[in-house]
Amino acid sequence: MSPDTPPSAERRQSVARNPKATHDYHILETWESGIVLTGTEVKSLRNGKASIKEAYARVRNGEVYLEGMNITPYEQGNRHNHDPVRSRKLLLHRREIEKLIGAVEQKGLTLVPLELYFRSGRAKVVLALGRGKKTHDKREALKRRVSEREAARDVSRGLVRAAREPR
Repeated sequence: MSPDTPPSAERRQSVARNPKATHDYHILETWESGIVLTGTEVKSLRNGKASIKEAYARVRNGEVYLEGMNITPYEQGNRHNHDPVRSRKLLLHRREIEKLIGAVEQKGLTLVPLELYFRSGRAKVVLALGRGKKTHDKREALKRRVSEREAARDVSRGLVRAAREPR
């Protein structure tokens, strides 16, 4: 990478995503945080053996923990292999944690992980502050996605140009 390259353009190796989070929650704000892992967890993540679909974050004793994330035990690990579903501490700055504490105490806000990836050899989690969607909001979003998909399909087929051209 050149020194002129912005940090957002650094190479990211994605391990796990949570697409259902954007379906179930209105995303208000996101943070990137580090995660505390053991050696066999890192090896298992590099093999892509993780799931964050059921995961959520919780603030305890002034620290943020990721609960419910499943990292499959490393196949070549020995008896000291890790527990697949355990609390994992997230590494955030104190100001960010204080902001999260204030936000989570509000009614209806929760912390959900959106993506787990490696950046510059370090495991990172994108943590989002979300407000739960109602059923009608989910249906609205689904309808909007379907109509956008159909419009894109029509554009790719050339149907839109043909309809606008004078006869």
